[in-house]
Amino acid sequence: MTKSELIAALAVSNPHLTGRDVELIVATIFDQISQALARGERVELRGFGAFTVKQRVARTGRNPRTGESVPVDEKVVPFFKAGKELRGRVNKGAPASQRRQARAEG
Repeated sequence: MTKSELIAALAVSNPHLTGRDVELIVATIFDQISQALARGERVELRGFGAFTVKQRVARTGRNPRTGESVPVDEKVVPFFKAGKELRGRVNKGAPASQRRQARAEG
């Protein structure tokens, strides 16, 4: 689902709000999550999951085209961990063969 599809779905399910209001609400939520992550804070949405940032240390990488070693600077990356309820809802929708394969992979 894209951001515009999310906005359209919310607008349909909330006819008392204008499309512009729904767009503003979605943009505000995403902006607040982004700002909190930029400050290094954790954002937890109960039943959905948690957004955090993880520090990646500097390392020596490899250029896949030439095989040459290249330095990779340390960086901070966003990370999402799905909550138990979300995992359960996703797994209910998956065929049994996919659930077995997912459990086998870890």
